[in-house]
Amino acid sequence: MNINELQSRYSAGQRDFRNLNLMAVNLKNMNLSGANFSGSNLAGANLLGTNLSHANLSNAVLTGANFKGANLYHSDLTNAHLLSTNLEDANLTQACLSGATLPERMKMAT
Repeated sequence: MNINELQSRYSAGQRDFRNLNLMAVNLKNMNLSGANFSGSNLAGANLLGTNLSHANLSNAVLTGANFKGANLYHSDLTNAHLLSTNLEDANLTQACLSGATLPERMKMAT
């Protein structure tokens, strides 16, 4: 699925995007609130400033993704792979990180 198709489907009300390969996709500043990306591969994706509040990213591969300034409020990151991920200024308020593989700088802060 390409970015235009994803954006079109989201605009039409679809929220189920499970198990997709979206490696290195540019979703910068998009509103994807409530979307279900569980099990998807978003490794290396640009999610700078993206709204992913209430999104399901459980079991997703997010290695090397850029979440700088992203809104991850109340998102589900259970068992997500977040190694080498940029979470600078990301809103992780009430996000579930249970079992997530976290970047080293986050492990030291907890």
